[in-house]
Amino acid sequence: MAQLFTYPEARRDSNVVDEYHGQKIADPYAWLEDPDGEETKAFVDAQNQVTMPYLEKCEVRKPFHQRLKELWDFPKYGCPKKRGSRYFYFMNTGLQNQSVLYVQDSVDGEAKVFLDPNTLSDDGTVALRGYSFSEDGEFFAYGLSSSGSDWVTIKFMKVSTAEQLPDVLERVKFSCMSWTHDGKGLFYNMYPKEPGKADGTETTTNLNQKLFYHVLGTQQEKDILCAEFPDHDKWMSGAELSHDGRYIVLSICEGCDPVNRLYYCDMQTLPNGIDGLLPWVKLVDNFDAEYEYINNTDTVFTFKTNLKAPKYKLINIDFAKPEMEHWTDLVAESETDVLEWSACVAEDKLVLCFLHDVKNVLQLHNLSSGAKVTTFPLDVGTITGYSGRKQDNEIFYQFTSFLTPGIIYNCDLTKEQLTPGVFREIKVQGFDASLFETKQVFVASKDGTKIPMFIVHKKGIEMTGDHPVLLYGYGGFNISITPSFSVSRIVFIQNLGGILAIPNIRGGGEYGETWHKGGMLANKQNVFDDFQSAAQFLIDNKYTAASKIAINGGSNGGLLVGACVNQRPDLFGCSIAQVGVMDMLKFHKFTIGHAWTTDFGCSDKKEEFEWLIKYSPLHNIRVPADDTVQYPSTLLLTADHDDRVVPLHSLKYIAELQDVMRNVSKQTNPLMIRVDTKAGHGAGKPTAKVIEEYSDIYAFIAKTLGLNWQD
Repeated sequence: MAQLFTYPEARRDSNVVDEYHGQKIADPYAWLEDPDGEETKAFVDAQNQVTMPYLEKCEVRKPFHQRLKELWDFPKYGCPKKRGSRYFYFMNTGLQNQSVLYVQDSVDGEAKVFLDPNTLSDDGTVALRGYSFSEDGEFFAYGLSSSGSDWVTIKFMKVSTAEQLPDVLERVKFSCMSWTHDGKGLFYNMYPKEPGKADGTETTTNLNQKLFYHVLGTQQEKDILCAEFPDHDKWMSGAELSHDGRYIVLSICEGCDPVNRLYYCDMQTLPNGIDGLLPWVKLVDNFDAEYEYINNTDTVFTFKTNLKAPKYKLINIDFAKPEMEHWTDLVAESETDVLEWSACVAEDKLVLCFLHDVKNVLQLHNLSSGAKVTTFPLDVGTITGYSGRKQDNEIFYQFTSFLTPGIIYNCDLTKEQLTPGVFREIKVQGFDASLFETKQVFVASKDGTKIPMFIVHKKGIEMTGDHPVLLYGYGGFNISITPSFSVSRIVFIQNLGGILAIPNIRGGGEYGETWHKGGMLANKQNVFDDFQSAAQFLIDNKYTAASKIAINGGSNGGLLVGACVNQRPDLFGCSIAQVGVMDMLKFHKFTIGHAWTTDFGCSDKKEEFEWLIKYSPLHNIRVPADDTVQYPSTLLLTADHDDRVVPLHSLKYIAELQDVMRNVSKQTNPLMIRVDTKAGHGAGKPTAKVIEEYSDIYAFIAKTLGLNWQD
């Protein structure tokens, strides 16, 4: 069969060869690492000129876009949060590019717009990224990000009048925002000025983050340096104030592993207040475990930790007797459930959220003894929102699932009967949950490990072995992929006859740190084996056939997709890799990539290079040996302002893939890339852009898997 597609010819520079531990590795598309090079820009334009017309011609694109937009147009609410005497919540009327922050005098009082990010740009590409109220609720700090970049500008408002204050903080990234309780200022993190631009299109590495204190009403250059680590340029820190306002708790990390150093400063030891580098007391000065501040009663501090507890527990540390032999367990590690988070509420109670077989369980415990008081009733799904602090007597929590758009519950903890009520239910017009079903199965991976997988489809379908499947995975960084409501997936199931399958593969946090470690560093191949085993399970159990499986993942999940199509091109019909990490030998050299070496390893070390070169998507593209096997239809997605996983990963991968398969007559499936502009890694993406992107993705899936639109 003749080659159907003509791809842009990209220059292969055979002179670029890197040496790793005595092994020479060619890098012919290294020139694509320069985002500002004219050649790179021409390459991106040429690729989009192949991809965009193809997507526009896909028959399903128009009806999918129309249906997606109709279904998306429902009001979305967040949990109310009490700050000072007022309540605040986010709401999106339906198709607004960004959600709007509203304020009320009481939880059932009239709601007024407090901050509307939609007014900050014409196209919705300025987004809110982080915010923090002063302790009395009278001042508000908020971060703004442009075009999806991780760079943030912090601004300030006076709450009572909603007026903007003149203070502006720049060069902020991966930052805390913590007010001292006197409301005079806040701690935040800033990177030093570097030569060149910092707008999210650059690839320069982010090093030497520092902690500053900003006094409200002063210029940023007057900000007080409170912590820096000149001998450890990759360390990043975050400060928070203890509930009583007396202690500054500093958490320091060096990468993405759930481990941190723990320092603190007693403000009562600062006679002149915050006036320079703080006299930090080093409570834990190693990276052996994670410590997350939950509460303190005088000097007795409660932390959530994975110290000798891979599923996490709560411990008490008395700062007056800080030696480890005095530490005590408050809530012991569960044998089966992962403790995801905890919060102190109503002075003497703790809310604990667990994960049991990838389903959330919410409990109330006694703060002094740690004993369980009650378990709140919940369906199978995920807690996506919570509010309730030590000084509050009520909690709000938001529940969602594959078939539940959202229910916000509230519970008054002063009552004898702790009965949560429905505060607000989110309804989607034209969606009937009773037409669908969700089940959880357990799949044996290559080494026999049982992998949980959620499957969602229309009720009553027959196992005919030919249903289209969207197989989605992530598998890394201790992140759990829990049930969530997705309009685009509902349209795929309802109007394209699809089945959604989400295996909770290793590398994630679904069963705690053991599960995470089972899919990182030398064990990364387990992640790909788990995912491929999930695909095989769906074929063996007559859900689908290999030619009808579309695989999808983003970021570390894009790496998953790239590695799996290289290893098993015969197992999938279509692959969608969003903002993927594709060059595993060089990822640590760009922006914040160095932080991922905790999960991946680093090619600078010989042993770790040996792991990485085996699966690095860019370095394992080959013509499939079997004459009947070609690469699945492939769509990569990236964006010009992605400064988390820089676009060069996807650009180099598609250049190599097209080059290897260009003159191979059996390769009739398209191999394409879609490069967006004024967009980043995903956070804060305006609704209009999200709808366009999903319409393109599902149009590509429908076209390449041969699916017809069903009304």
